Amino acid sequence: MVSTQTAKDFTPEPFTSVLARHGLRLVRGVTSTLQVNVGRRCNQTCRHCHLRCGPDRSETMSAQTARAVIDYARRGGFTSADVTGGAPELNPHVERLMDGLSGEVESLIFRANLTALMAPEQADLLDLLAERGVAIFASLPSVSAAQTDAQRGQGVFRRSIESLRRLNDRGYGTTNSGLVLNLVSNPTGAFLPPGQAQAEKRFKQELERRFGLSFTSALTFANVPLGRFGDWLRVSGNYEGYLDKLASSFNPCAVDSLMCRTLVSVDWNGWLYDCDFNLAAGLPLAGGRVHVSDMDGPPEPGSPIAVSDHCYTCTAGSGFT
Repeated sequence: MVSTQTAKDFTPEPFTSVLARHGLRLVRGVTSTLQVNVGRRCNQTCRHCHLRCGPDRSETMSAQTARAVIDYARRGGFTSADVTGGAPELNPHVERLMDGLSGEVESLIFRANLTALMAPEQADLLDLLAERGVAIFASLPSVSAAQTDAQRGQGVFRRSIESLRRLNDRGYGTTNSGLVLNLVSNPTGAFLPPGQAQAEKRFKQELERRFGLSFTSALTFANVPLGRFGDWLRVSGNYEGYLDKLASSFNPCAVDSLMCRTLVSVDWNGWLYDCDFNLAAGLPLAGGRVHVSDMDGPPEPGSPIAVSDHCYTCTAGSGFT
């Protein structure tokens, strides 16, 4: 399926060609989710980050753009909103954004890295998330301290465990609370993740046995060969092998449930993309470069979706939904 060039110029078979060979077209269904990336500022410098986020990044959503996003949520009639970053906790307007979006959509997701969310200055934000019933998706690569710290930084595992304990104390991830706490795990190297059911069972057993912690579900996703992870793949000599692995694991059955079919992503400056990975790759919405303030509603069903080689990540194995 893939060529045998060197890592420097290696490219798999074009993703569009693979789709065509399987008789598939990647177009939009009904776009029901508005994903909002509030910026690249983060308190961690993770090796797998597709956006190269970190403490030294200054890109952040302004109050004006946050207001435009809330207005777009109203115009678009979205069912759900998904707020991400960077560490979205570090955006100075995130509480206003979350409060506004909660009045426009039925369900709201907040993607946290645990260490930023539980900082003392985030108490008001955490209160808001709990009051609005916002689902928290929290990153935890592994139940191994060594593996987690290798990917995210020294001491991150210990601080993440402390944060999970405080979230449990507030009701997140506990039985009958109604407050969803999902853990998201990405591999720490150039390989695909284990099966989701297998990983969830191990996470639940280990976190309960060792720390008395609970959560709602665990999700496992492959790393996207963009940004800092793409840099690491090249430097370590794993780029060719990893892309080969992704392309060779292409699953045509995953195409129908890809998140880009029902999601539109907006960046910190208000520009629209088909997904957060296309945002990272600089691929605007397939229909052209459009600002959120100029968009009357969600992209129309049947609209094309911009694709590139990184799309193999979302169609490898069980997919990335």
